[in-house]
Amino acid sequence: MTSAPTVEAGGATTEAPPLEVRGLVKRYGELVAVGGVDVTVNAGDVYGYLGPNGAGKTTSLRMMLGLIRPTEGTVRVFGSDPQETVRALKGVAGFVEAPTFYPYLTGRRNLELLAAFDGGDAASRIGEALDAVELAERAGDRVGGYSHGMRQRLGIAAALLRDPRLLLLDEPTTGLDPGGMRDMRVLIQRLAAQGITIVLSSHLLAEVEEVCNRVAIVRKGRIVYEGEIADLKRAAGMTYRLATTNHERALAVCRAQPGVSDVRERGGEISLVAEERAVAELSQALVEAGALITALAPQRATLEELFFSLTEEGAGEAPALDAEPVEAGR
Repeated sequence: MTSAPTVEAGGATTEAPPLEVRGLVKRYGELVAVGGVDVTVNAGDVYGYLGPNGAGKTTSLRMMLGLIRPTEGTVRVFGSDPQETVRALKGVAGFVEAPTFYPYLTGRRNLELLAAFDGGDAASRIGEALDAVELAERAGDRVGGYSHGMRQRLGIAAALLRDPRLLLLDEPTTGLDPGGMRDMRVLIQRLAAQGITIVLSSHLLAEVEEVCNRVAIVRKGRIVYEGEIADLKRAAGMTYRLATTNHERALAVCRAQPGVSDVRERGGEISLVAEERAVAELSQALVEAGALITALAPQRATLEELFFSLTEEGAGEAPALDAEPVEAGR
């Protein structure tokens, strides 16, 4: 793969990020589909682009790929604007919504037609692409007989014909059974290990948490969080599950205790968010109040829980992040 173009930054030469979006807005009359999105995808990221239905994810992806023109804002792909030159999309591939093929042609023939359209040496990569998505044995079958998961994988094979450095995938696991989701997850991890930067839009948050290192969470067309998943979980604090001999008294103590927040009743137990020191002080306060602890278990919030806390009606802003960097793996 060729290296990314370089740009001048403060007199020093640095690589442009694979994708950089600033102030992205898309209006349809009075409807604001995307209301000011800022995104930076760094080389090597597996980047989750998340939001509830109607949040503007697909519209944003279309603008990132140059398929529709923004009302306001800029998109830079490896430093170039896809609206100004098609060359900006060299080394970029993917699909928005479901990939489509000629159902009466074989998988291989569909790829041959796409390779002929792309030109260059795309045709020489057909066998490699089919192997990568584990469709080589079914390449001679008509696509009309493929399962949904096989068509999704064929869509990724079509993208790989372009030898991409940046791959954008819109809901690649939608409609897949558990086995198909596992296979897609393994494929994405394998492609990332080969050095491909991946932007993944998905509503399956457990899958995103497993494969992505960074995310943007969108609510009503605006970014409410962008950054490392590990940073978001750390900033949200540790959640504790509490059970005591006196539930009502324990609730009152938890709600009055400094350093304890987000106190909720869940199935006869109490959940709360607190730092380690505050938990020690809470334990003492509960004993003094006559509410003896029968269970106190720490658990980190899942990405799904944090997603809902940021996107549901009445949700607040993302928790503030400390300046200290946190290393996060995929």
